[in-house]
Amino acid sequence: MTRGLVYAEAGAAPAVEEITLDDPGANEVQVRVEACGVCHTDLHVVETGGWGMRFPILLGHEGAGTVEEVGAGVTTVKPGDRVVIAWRAPCGDACPSCKRGDPRRCSNNLRARRRMHRAADGALLTPVLRCGAFADRVIVHEACAVQVPEALPIEQASLLACGFSTGAGAALWATPVRAGASVAVIGCGGVGLAVIQGARLAGAERIVAIDVLPEKLQLAEKLGATDAVAAGPDAVAEVRELTGGVDYAFSAISATAGLADAVRMCAYAGTATLVGVPPGGRTLDVDVAADLFDPKVGIAVTHGGDTIPQEDFPFLAQAALDGRLDLDRFVTKTVALEDVPQALEDLHTPTGVRTVALL
Repeated sequence: MTRGLVYAEAGAAPAVEEITLDDPGANEVQVRVEACGVCHTDLHVVETGGWGMRFPILLGHEGAGTVEEVGAGVTTVKPGDRVVIAWRAPCGDACPSCKRGDPRRCSNNLRARRRMHRAADGALLTPVLRCGAFADRVIVHEACAVQVPEALPIEQASLLACGFSTGAGAALWATPVRAGASVAVIGCGGVGLAVIQGARLAGAERIVAIDVLPEKLQLAEKLGATDAVAAGPDAVAEVRELTGGVDYAFSAISATAGLADAVRMCAYAGTATLVGVPPGGRTLDVDVAADLFDPKVGIAVTHGGDTIPQEDFPFLAQAALDGRLDLDRFVTKTVALEDVPQALEDLHTPTGVRTVALL
């Protein structure tokens, strides 16, 4: 029996149900999922009544496991390979960005056909972000099944699928931090802490962590921050007093006030990068002349760290195995699939960094 966490309709509570899978088609693989991180994006899907997706929805998008079957034409993985399931995989040649040789800005990600069904009624499931990884088995495009070393613990490997690669990728690839630079990171949840790790790996000399919780700031310092500042009305002034203004500021929270603060923390010609997913209908409160034009501050946006998973996930995995990244501190709790609905609710009052479901 294969089980999955199904969000059946708006207003319904997600529930573990039996699901069935078609055989993988051309360029598709079946993965036995062994771990899947509990990410705010899945909570966002539930709280927005499906995030515009067709019901029923199969939740989960931060998975890792083992390839079980491959479809025709698959050349990059084989049964038995340890893989991380990527929610984005650049199309290579179909979108304007890929056509001009810039796959990090791809707008047309590869995907498998929908091949998972509710066993109860045969309804075709929509997998969150083309993954649906809160399930024992899933079908994904082969480009989304990225091989990583088996030496990396599976619960750590799963974090590369979204949360960690989003944060680290923001500092490594979306807005590449240059060696010796100064950095501010607003929000020290899992993604913000990953930004700190990415900035440290890139060779940043000064990394200032900003958060409301002292325990998060303490962890940020253990993970590479050189300074800690309490979030609040004086945070911008404190960061500027410490650094004179930073070269790069990253907002890893959903509130747009974080991006406004990031802009104001920047030195001349600095870059403020939006990493956290903002709610709809919000505006940015900045003085265009004083905050942007006069100090020549740029604003960038990253979607999931702008990663190229086939290149970047193995790099991050090896960096963790080499001790240059600390993925172990990011996994603070493991739960069973049946406990994921409560783990999603617990994201409203988070403790620790990341909860991972072991399937």
